[in-house]
Amino acid sequence: MFRKEDVHSRSNVKSSVQRTLKTKLVSQFPKLEEVIDELVPKKSHVELIKCEDKIQLYAVDGEVCFFQKFDELIPTLKLVHKFPEAFPTVQVDRGAIKFVLSGANIMCPGLTSPGAQLPEAPGLEKDALVIVKAENKESALAVGRLLMSTEDIKSINKGHGVEMIHHLGDPLWTFSVE
Repeated sequence: MFRKEDVHSRSNVKSSVQRTLKTKLVSQFPKLEEVIDELVPKKSHVELIKCEDKIQLYAVDGEVCFFQKFDELIPTLKLVHKFPEAFPTVQVDRGAIKFVLSGANIMCPGLTSPGAQLPEAPGLEKDALVIVKAENKESALAVGRLLMSTEDIKSINKGHGVEMIHHLGDPLWTFSVE
């Protein structure tokens, strides 16, 4: 996924579609509202890149900032690194870092052990998109989806807690628009 050979078509996005995208991003991630005009400036060049498996990449001024799978917009790590406070976050302990960077799903004990952190109550629901950070690291490592609510992760504490979508070093991270 996300290789040059997987690209089917490229097209420029009209300003009306850009406005719709901005609205959708803000509805999905309300904390982006303050920086949405910085993320997608009015006179920016937004390109839609259609790929295999009905995945669509959106590049703003030559940098892929988010992608769409079905009806959901998912931020890339490059976007997350620019606006880290705008997304819900979980933190893994040190022992999970090498597994996260290899694209493995995150086990519940890696999210509940000392060094790990889950959001405070009320927490996050199952299927929520989360940014994965690591103990003693500044930047995010990955983007994933919760396989159970954060409350269930704390109480059950076994099995997979986060399904990996995108991580540092994967083909999307190295994808270039040119």
